[in-house]
Amino acid sequence: MAPAIRSIEAPEAAIRRFAHLVRTGEVDEPLGEMRLGIDLGTANIVVSVVDARNRPVAGGWVHSTVVRDGVVVDWLGATTAVRRLKEDVERRLGHRFTAASVSIPPGISEGDIKVFRNVAGAAGLDTAEVVDEPVAAARTLGITDGCVIDIGHGTTGVSILDDGEVVLSVDEATGGHHMSLVLAGAYRIDYDEAEAMKKDPARRDDVVGVIRPTLEKMASIAAAALAGRDVPMVYLVGGSSSFPNAPDVFASRLGRPVVRPIEPLFVTPLGIPMKEVGDDRG
Repeated sequence: MAPAIRSIEAPEAAIRRFAHLVRTGEVDEPLGEMRLGIDLGTANIVVSVVDARNRPVAGGWVHSTVVRDGVVVDWLGATTAVRRLKEDVERRLGHRFTAASVSIPPGISEGDIKVFRNVAGAAGLDTAEVVDEPVAAARTLGITDGCVIDIGHGTTGVSILDDGEVVLSVDEATGGHHMSLVLAGAYRIDYDEAEAMKKDPARRDDVVGVIRPTLEKMASIAAAALAGRDVPMVYLVGGSSSFPNAPDVFASRLGRPVVRPIEPLFVTPLGIPMKEVGDDRG
């Protein structure tokens, strides 16, 4: 059986700490060698740095539309953003990185994987590892088996892991972008206003009811992927899973327990540079 990725911190504590580091620009003192991860998302690019014990020590992010449906559509924008984020964490840590692990949406072509690697290369980084996004999320959560549902800006990804390997992956075009389209239509506002409304905690009560049918469609995508499979636990990650009613909508449709960790946007990025560590916690 493949070992779970271990950290000296509990998953919830590590995720919370990483989110804080990203948002504030603070850094922690590393314990041993540092590793860099790059997450090229549809709505955000996130870089993560962990130490030899898989503790988060730094991070950075920028809103971006350089990726669409798992394909890099803006080469210059992607390489510029990654280079700037890398240089920023290097400056804050006083450390130069020469390699990084890169996450990819599961199921994309070899040609598209090469493009993701080349983005890192254009930022002066060798590719240490290419990691499927659900595998990265599972690393953060410390699991090797189960279902990871990643609700991104453009798609809903459903991946089943067995012994640490992805054995089934479905990725369909329903995500946060579609929530914003629904909000724009319901409130007769433009798309950018709808995006801002969706992210505004003060407008949460105005949003959750309108987007519920979109969440239900996402849950139906997951239900179809899980049909006939014995998967007792489901983990919900991704920024668009942050709405308070999301776990209940999925649990009701799937008939299974659904766990959504704290700060679901940062679960996948944090796991990208993680590696297996020994049992010695000293």
